[in-house]
Amino acid sequence: MGVLGLMVVIAGAQCTNCIRAEYVKARVVNSGGVIYIISGVFVLVPLCWMANNIISDFYNPQVPSSKKREIGAALYIGWAASAMLLIGGTLLCCSCPSSSNSGYSVKYSPTKRATQNGDYDKRNYV
Repeated sequence: MGVLGLMVVIAGAQCTNCIRAEYVKARVVNSGGVIYIISGVFVLVPLCWMANNIISDFYNPQVPSSKKREIGAALYIGWAASAMLLIGGTLLCCSCPSSSNSGYSVKYSPTKRATQNGDYDKRNYV
């Protein structure tokens, strides 16, 4: 799922020309973010399930001490990977531009022109 999400995001990236329309590109990247979130949940479910089994077996008095396991580094790496997938998917979903296409968001004032004698007006200096 993660590789599929990566391929979808690359196809909708600004630097590629697989898709021409900017609005469609934004939607493709948005769907790639959703795939990342689903992938993060798919990783998180078995990790938490396994951690629950390990903790339950550790505190169960009927399980012999030779069969008791502790939470290892693989679970922590899996939780970090799942968190990164969820955060990355959320950022990709939130990066979708608004539907109104107003062009530039910053309005600039026109440049100051020179006076009749060729000098600049003294009021325009900071």
